[in-house]
Amino acid sequence: MSWFESLILGLVQGLTEFLPVSSSAHLRLTAAFSGWEDPGAAFTAITQIGTEAAVLIYFRKDIGRIISAWTRSLTNKALRSDPDARMGWLVIVGSIPIGVLGVTLKDQIEGPFRDLRITATMLIGMGIVLGVADRLAARDESGGRHRAPKQRKSLEDLGVRDGLIYGVCQAMALIPGVSRSGATISGGLFMGYKREAAARYSFLLAIPAVLASGLFELKDATEGGHVSWGPTIFATIIAFGVGYAVIAWFMKFISTKSFMPFVWYRIALGVVIIALVSMGALSPHAAESAG
Repeated sequence: MSWFESLILGLVQGLTEFLPVSSSAHLRLTAAFSGWEDPGAAFTAITQIGTEAAVLIYFRKDIGRIISAWTRSLTNKALRSDPDARMGWLVIVGSIPIGVLGVTLKDQIEGPFRDLRITATMLIGMGIVLGVADRLAARDESGGRHRAPKQRKSLEDLGVRDGLIYGVCQAMALIPGVSRSGATISGGLFMGYKREAAARYSFLLAIPAVLASGLFELKDATEGGHVSWGPTIFATIIAFGVGYAVIAWFMKFISTKSFMPFVWYRIALGVVIIALVSMGALSPHAAESAG
């Protein structure tokens, strides 16, 4: 991988990780459209450490409170009803599905799941799901001629059942094209949560999964020696800086705006990919990376 490729891929990772458009799909597509080798699942997982570091810094106050309350609740039963302590447990519970499926489906994630036809199908399918969820949320927020606005849930209403459902939604993002934020935010909206609450829990829930995945791939890459370390680290740093700016913008955007621009973008991109693959202009299979 060249330094220029790592610059572009780092920018793509930072721009798309927190938007409901699938960062893994965009990394795969950027390489395919540019005629580069597929950066691979290992590169994706390692650069996600950079974007997750942006989450840690942006939500540092929330994370600090959660860790403190959760740690103290281990020995103090009275603190177990504290919202921050509960959130700590719910992040752990919600991380179970992706942890189990990530290990179980590792070979598929690094191989068959990276087929561009699957990516395109997921872009379109999850785009439609996000669109329906967004419309339901908008209907509740605005009400109607014969119906008053409906109060949607906040994170204080989050329980074990909803936490597990969020976790299953997050696990779907193991398939490129789904989008971690898109799947979890859609799940949250369908369960009746406010847009900002769904996004905030989505970002917090991703921390254990992304860091664990990145460190796991980091270990394998170190032992296997199949990663271009200089460009990969450079891309990770770029992803961190861009990702932080995107989080700040996205959290403001969703408080007043609809997700529909992302929905139409996903559908259009998926259709274009299917057309290009069907015409033979784009190979659905990833080229093996030489490292």
